[in-house]
Amino acid sequence: MLALIRAFPAGDSTGQVVLVVSTSPGAPALALAEAEGIPTRLLPAEDFTDAAELDRALAAAFTETGVELVCLAGYLRLLGPAFLEQFPQRVTNIHPALLPAFGGKGFYGRRIHEAVLASGARYTGVTIHFVDDQYDHGPIIAQAPVPVEQDDTVETLAARVLEAEHRLYPETVRRIAAGQVRVEGGRVQWVGCRV
Repeated sequence: MLALIRAFPAGDSTGQVVLVVSTSPGAPALALAEAEGIPTRLLPAEDFTDAAELDRALAAAFTETGVELVCLAGYLRLLGPAFLEQFPQRVTNIHPALLPAFGGKGFYGRRIHEAVLASGARYTGVTIHFVDDQYDHGPIIAQAPVPVEQDDTVETLAARVLEAEHRLYPETVRRIAAGQVRVEGGRVQWVGCRV
């Protein structure tokens, strides 16, 4: 999130971060965003009777602010139709592995890197994808491989993957904002640029 905020400062002609929302009280993202001068909104998940009600509240918060693209970063809840229908092909997610490998419900944070190391995979990486109604699914927009070193620990691997995330997510969002990304037949097509 912070990489996106800093990549799109106020006045950037491509776009800017206009709102950070969390469903978790005490989420560090809220304090970090406020320190950068970005408006925040807390919508505690426990305040809503079900996921659809929370999704409607999230969609309203983004719609009221005029958000054109929603970028998930560390959001672990599954978004449903009540949200996704408001932002068709306008919700992105970042995942610290090369999807479809090491993705799905329960694959987040340290668990991903543990699974990569346990598998003996030679490469992991970062995936940016459009969000649909399944965990870590939806059209893949961009990926960046990260080699797995023989002496890697969860911490060293996670640190290198995070570096790749901080480069790839802002670059990908910039290309989406420039109209260089579209979805055709369930697959992402790049327009007017090489990837």
